[in-house]
Amino acid sequence: MDTSAGVLIAGAIGAVIGAMVTYLWRYSERQQHTVDEPTPVVPAGAELVLSVLSSSAVLIDSADTVVKASAPAFAMGIINDDRLEPDELMGLVRQVRRDGQVREADISLQPKRGTTAYIHARVAPLTSRLILVLADDRTREQRVESIRRDFVANVSHELKTPVGALNLLAEAVGEAKDDPEAVVRFSSRMHLESERLTRLVQQIIDLSRLQNDILSDDATVVKIGELVSEACEHSATEAEHKDIEIVTSLEPDLFVHGDRAQLHAAVSNLVENAVTYSPSGSRVTVTAQLTDDDVRLTVTDNGIGIPGDELDRIFERFYRVDPARARATGGTGLGLSIVKHVAASNGGSVEVWSEPGLGSSFTLVLPAHNEDMEEEHA
Repeated sequence: MDTSAGVLIAGAIGAVIGAMVTYLWRYSERQQHTVDEPTPVVPAGAELVLSVLSSSAVLIDSADTVVKASAPAFAMGIINDDRLEPDELMGLVRQVRRDGQVREADISLQPKRGTTAYIHARVAPLTSRLILVLADDRTREQRVESIRRDFVANVSHELKTPVGALNLLAEAVGEAKDDPEAVVRFSSRMHLESERLTRLVQQIIDLSRLQNDILSDDATVVKIGELVSEACEHSATEAEHKDIEIVTSLEPDLFVHGDRAQLHAAVSNLVENAVTYSPSGSRVTVTAQLTDDDVRLTVTDNGIGIPGDELDRIFERFYRVDPARARATGGTGLGLSIVKHVAASNGGSVEVWSEPGLGSSFTLVLPAHNEDMEEEHA
């Protein structure tokens, strides 16, 4: 074979190899482009749906990793990095993944700071790989229900005392029918217990009307001087009996806009408490003044005072600093709670200062009503 033939054959072989390499490269390119793309983990449109749900929504993949979550879910605190918390909620997810059954449960969250939160969780399979978790914050509902239960229990307990006393006194009157002095004594006790029962029932009714802290439809312009005068008159008999002087110091022409009956109850409760818990021969002072745009009505006594660790609780329903003393004086433990709700219902607040042995000072702060401005706008 001569040299030219060898070159020709070598060139032909090179051309064939080159063509094969080119074909294989192009085939590989086509294969890469024609391979089916993997199905996305999160279905199309799922993110939009999650964003409009009222519930906190979380998507969990097969590796127990959070792949999508709505903003409320982060705010609720059920996601830590890319993991779902708490363990009880994660346990529901694993159960649903095993059998595909929808599950729901009430779960409590114990944050590192703050109070316990309560959620209602519903867990369901979304795809073969994804689990959907829906969580609703039920903390407020749980607290309302707890308050309702406590309120019912406390009311039942408080009603038992005067009702039981009336039953015993009625029996005593029947047994002492031949002893006129005993009948008079027991009848007087029955009258006191019936008054206590009437006051308790009325305060329960007042509190039930105030619990939403919403301004009453009966709101009108109220003169502070008239409220204070009526409240002092209400406690005048008890104050005279204990030789307690009630002193008033009011700026003239102070007005507020609110429910007169509610405000009367609040001021009367403050004055009555001051007289009740003050020693004989002392003084109760009622002042009212305009500060900026608020009327500040303060009732001060020289009574037993309240320990500092009790101040945060005195506005709770049925709470008493000294239960034995409250029973002796006929206190129901509802007066200050009514004052607090009246203040909130009329756009104001209540402040307290107290020192054991020195006395207490309660201030009802209410938005002032300017009659001159009202006339200008009219």
